[in-house]
Amino acid sequence: MFCTMLKAKLHRARVTHSELDYEGSCAIDGKLLELSGIREYEQIEIYNVTNGERFTTYAIRAEDGSGVISVNGAAAHKASPGDVTIICAYVALNQQELVSYKPKLVYLDEENSVTHCANTIPVQAA
Repeated sequence: MFCTMLKAKLHRARVTHSELDYEGSCAIDGKLLELSGIREYEQIEIYNVTNGERFTTYAIRAEDGSGVISVNGAAAHKASPGDVTIICAYVALNQQELVSYKPKLVYLDEENSVTHCANTIPVQAA
């Protein structure tokens, strides 16, 4: 049996560009891809905190250190520059892999600079 688990998360990534006429995808700063473990052309889910939209696309590499988060193609209708998003990738793991598995969580500030990284999410208080 396999379980689908959170592989990586870019938390509070700010959209810098929204390019309707660009070939689809989401361009992400190459350094953020490397740090999170999200691979170029990997399927990602984008959760737009600003407007509530949720959509699937794939990651492409933007210039290293640029802070770029560009939502492209049809998805550009679902995100605008300045929107706060959560970008996630998932992985299917077998029972043996689950024993020691931890996701890569990358937390960002308003300029898409890394504030900190973690591999657990704090327990939500009542």
